[in-house]
Amino acid sequence: MKSQFSLVLIPLFLMNCNNTTQNKVAKEDITYSYPETKMIAHVDTINGISVEDNYRWLENDTSSETKAWVDAQIKNTESYFSKIKFRDQFKTRLLELANYPKYGSPSKHGEYYIYAKNDGLQNQFVYYVQKGLTGKEEVLLDPNTLSKDGTVSVSLVGASKDHKYMAYTLQRAGSDWQEMYIMDIASRKQLNDKLEWVKFSGASWYKDGFFYNRFDKPKGSALAEANQYQKVYYHKIGDSQDKDQLIFEDKKVAQLFYGVYASEDQRYLFLTKSEGTGNYNLFFKDTKNPAHKDWIEITTGFKSETDVLDADGDFLIASTNLDAPNKRIVKINVKNPQPEKWETIVAERKTFIDGVSTAGKQIFITYLKDVASQVEQHDYAGKLIREIELPTIGDAGGFGGEQSDNEVFYTFTSFIYPPTIFKYNIETGKSEVFRTAEVKFDKNNFVTKQSFFISKDGTKVPMFIVHKKDIAMDGKNPTLLYAYGGFSVNLNPGFSATRLAFLEQGGVYVLANIRGGNEYGEAWHEAGMLLNKQNVFDDFIGAAEFLKKEKYTSTDYLAIQGGSNGGLLIGACITQKPDLCKVAIPQVGVMDMLRYHRFTIGWGWINEYGNPDSAKYTKYIHGYSPLHNIKMGQKYPATLITTADHDDRVVPAHSFKFAAELQSKSDKSAPAIIRIERQAGHGGGKPLAKTIEETADLYSFIFYNMGLTPTFKN
Repeated sequence: MKSQFSLVLIPLFLMNCNNTTQNKVAKEDITYSYPETKMIAHVDTINGISVEDNYRWLENDTSSETKAWVDAQIKNTESYFSKIKFRDQFKTRLLELANYPKYGSPSKHGEYYIYAKNDGLQNQFVYYVQKGLTGKEEVLLDPNTLSKDGTVSVSLVGASKDHKYMAYTLQRAGSDWQEMYIMDIASRKQLNDKLEWVKFSGASWYKDGFFYNRFDKPKGSALAEANQYQKVYYHKIGDSQDKDQLIFEDKKVAQLFYGVYASEDQRYLFLTKSEGTGNYNLFFKDTKNPAHKDWIEITTGFKSETDVLDADGDFLIASTNLDAPNKRIVKINVKNPQPEKWETIVAERKTFIDGVSTAGKQIFITYLKDVASQVEQHDYAGKLIREIELPTIGDAGGFGGEQSDNEVFYTFTSFIYPPTIFKYNIETGKSEVFRTAEVKFDKNNFVTKQSFFISKDGTKVPMFIVHKKDIAMDGKNPTLLYAYGGFSVNLNPGFSATRLAFLEQGGVYVLANIRGGNEYGEAWHEAGMLLNKQNVFDDFIGAAEFLKKEKYTSTDYLAIQGGSNGGLLIGACITQKPDLCKVAIPQVGVMDMLRYHRFTIGWGWINEYGNPDSAKYTKYIHGYSPLHNIKMGQKYPATLITTADHDDRVVPAHSFKFAAELQSKSDKSAPAIIRIERQAGHGGGKPLAKTIEETADLYSFIFYNMGLTPTFKN
């Protein structure tokens, strides 16, 4: 799902690339059965709709019965994978491919630069600091020292305006709950400050402290209880958390998200209020104006997204989708901040603005042209300075900095173009390679193409297709189709070293840019949300049928995969069209669409899905909810459901109940197993070791259930 609240995460003779292709064999069938799952009949009536929920008891994540069920399912799944003879070979190859130095783009903080690096197979990235770009590299924070199994991750969430301090969070076992700390950048010493029960928060520094968000300590299950009444606090360096100043709360409205941040010059403070993951209201205060004791409203009605990029005297530079679904750049006079008084300095275009940042008093705008980045540099009057030349079709991100900066960094990547960090001179427009990933593969052995297909209602939908050169178009290529389809999330071209393990075996990887994302602006998003959600499933089914028609693959060689909202997508597609594919992999999916809003921050997705308790939406949502559309005796694809015990974004009960229902009702001709990861969450902060294990299982499951045996080079 979008941003911090988002549901955010595969006999032919082919050209040799490290490995030879797989062979079709008569597989030795793995016998499987399922642990017994008791069924307790339960029916809710919601607006006249009868809703069965016979495995409701699995929602109790702390009960001994649920824990015993989880233990039994884990044991059963581990037994299944232990019998796939090439599973360990996949793991070995994945480790080889992942073993290369990886870098994050550096950020400048006064005379220091901070960046993340992974030497190769470290579970977590390490943060380093150095003076200047040629100074000595020193460790700032190493999460790998904080746990034996690598399940504690670190995120940098905000540096002080004087460049002295860095706030960072610890995330344990993948939970969204975080602890916040402060580090002295120069001395690399941690201060005594510790903030708890933080969730979905950065640290926006103001004077000698920062603003942050948190919830009250849960009274029940910390991993399942609904998180309500979020608050914004101000923390002063050196104070204990109980002394933090409450900046904003609304005791009358339980389900709103807030955020407070300051402008770079510290003159302005901004407040956002959001009903969920979408539009929000914007308020501000001018600290130089004595009349601004209360927040001044700029936008209202939860009808738009307006991001303040920078302050320039009495003016604010902002990007907005108000009256501009593809976004525009505006200048706001703080003396007359009403939307009708805004000055448009960069008008809306047919191409969507995917990202905007500022540095050196310049605006960097990233447009999406058929899901590929195009970057322009403008001044604060909106004048085009130049279009920034990118290496090829792909995805570019970065370009942020402070007003005094004369250079910025950005990262460029594509499906067969490993992430490369460029240093960009703001004045001259020159880009030069700063760091590049040295991945051991020959990109000349692979091709990437973009194709378009026509969905059920006549909509033209793009997809990216990646595979080895010269594959035979005979419908027998193992193909992995992936999509998301929601929350304005774009799936742009990106590199994955571990994906090479699938491509090397003659696999075809397909990324479908179905509706629900923002690939073509807010109209594309709205066409896949609320009462238009069926378009998302129709698009994905259309993508699968296109691949079959073009002979990339066929039903017996097609696997489909999606995570979170994409897990909902996979669940809906196999219940609506069980003969769509051979293998289905719904990961951390929203499977119970009638109760999603009752756990943790699920209520924040109501503006995307609709409220299932509302008569307007109940029947429609019930009609596609994966859990409630599994039919008795139906033949379903081989299905691998994945979740994790610390997932408090999409609670594992969604996957637990879906697995129990599928195991009970399917015709048993294909496996329906659930892979439950311990000490992991929705995906964030997952250690590399767990990622490798999971990917090896996914690829093994795909190839085994297609009756294919991969051949690895010795």
